[in-house]
Amino acid sequence: MAFRVLCAFGWLASLAAAQVLTSQYDNARTGSTIHETTLTPANVNARQFGKTLSFPVDGDVYAQPLFVPQVPVPGKGTHDAIFIATEHNSVYAFDAAAQPADPLWHVNFPGGAVPAAYTGCRFIAPEIGITPTPAIDIATGTIYVLARTRESGRFVQRLHAMAITTGVEKFGGPVEIPASGGFDPLRELPRAGLLLVNGSVVITWGSSCDAGPYHGWAMAYDAQTLARKAVLNTSPQAGESGIWQGDMAPAADEDGNIYVATGNGRFTAAQGGRDYGDSLLKLDAALQVRDFFTPFNEHELNADDEDLGSGGPLVLPKQPGPHSHLVLIDGKDGAMYVIDRDRMGGYHAGDDSHAVQRIRFRGGIYSAPAYWNGHVFYLATGDYLTDFPLAGGQLGKPRLGAKRFGNPGATPAISSNGTRNGIVWLIETKAWNGADRPAVLHAYDAADVEREIYNSEIDSARDRPGKTLRFTVPTVARGRVYVEAKGEVDVYGLLPVVQ
Repeated sequence: MAFRVLCAFGWLASLAAAQVLTSQYDNARTGSTIHETTLTPANVNARQFGKTLSFPVDGDVYAQPLFVPQVPVPGKGTHDAIFIATEHNSVYAFDAAAQPADPLWHVNFPGGAVPAAYTGCRFIAPEIGITPTPAIDIATGTIYVLARTRESGRFVQRLHAMAITTGVEKFGGPVEIPASGGFDPLRELPRAGLLLVNGSVVITWGSSCDAGPYHGWAMAYDAQTLARKAVLNTSPQAGESGIWQGDMAPAADEDGNIYVATGNGRFTAAQGGRDYGDSLLKLDAALQVRDFFTPFNEHELNADDEDLGSGGPLVLPKQPGPHSHLVLIDGKDGAMYVIDRDRMGGYHAGDDSHAVQRIRFRGGIYSAPAYWNGHVFYLATGDYLTDFPLAGGQLGKPRLGAKRFGNPGATPAISSNGTRNGIVWLIETKAWNGADRPAVLHAYDAADVEREIYNSEIDSARDRPGKTLRFTVPTVARGRVYVEAKGEVDVYGLLPVVQ
């Protein structure tokens, strides 16, 4: 009740603007926060900026940390809170500055996480609990979390709705995702973040290492009652076509349309079927397919395991010109597509002329782009940080950074104060079969991506984060940068001034 009253009277605009309530900062998945007034290209350097603290947690952290300022915690006062979810099925709320250092609250879901050995996949190991980034409804003070458990030999997935002030379950939850209609709670892996839109929590699923049988799924649950409202199977007649998107979340536009990308699987929609392998889908609130885009070479993509949906979609702000509403999507074969979301084009045999643009990168893409101030930023496998100017609904000649990154590239996050002081943040991880090693946090001047202003290896003794995990995205909020790792979240900010 106290939290609802605070929301009803409103917080200071600066506090509300600093919120990070969902994957990649907003439902368009722009990857940018434009209310950062502390960190600038002038003070983010190895002399003034570095690792200031770490939050130890009980499992690996794939989900992006979320941030809410001025949360009233019963008996503990009001705190800027960072929310962390782990593969050990825990959710933590910490004071963002570790004052106090102990969690404000900590909930561990009963039943035990799923041992990775049962999935036949080593990509997430040794256990699988909470993988997708949660979503927060600030109006009700609720954090929505999807967790996987193994209970007396039975595999279960549940949607939890918890008070951000206490971690207490709300709305009569949690609710179990039913194992029906071909949905297998062991085989179906939720990697993409949760989406809160149209009064619903939207969840998607793919697979673990393509271990079948599996389908691509999207489900919508009422955010107030947790009743299931809609279900989409992207491959009801064929199987596969998972929605995993390099862990990036489904996107939504200003009208509440939802965009998801599928991976390898049969494509039969052009012949009247209902299978949407290697496609970008536009869904309505009822999860009905209203339009789609499929590359002309979808058959080859499927045969070669070159998923279109290896990266997440980005909805761009309205553009001048004939294609005012655009969405970007990319895939393992290194192709990025600019799609008119009013006329997505369906399937066109022989070429990709139904796309507004098709741009090739040096390597495969396992990430989402970010948008800021008329520019689109990408980092593909084996490539350089790439800055595309956006004008008239077209991506122009790119500018490249100086460092070439390995597999899997990275999804950028951008912080700025409006159109000033833009910084591109990246977490350098490892190849899918690479040896464990520390993550590396990089920062680039968004106005000149050739200029790296900081990385955590410059002063590794002080700044090195924990062991890296794939597909992680840093969270920037109120002068701090949060980096996910194995068993911890590392926090970076301005260092104390030495007198």
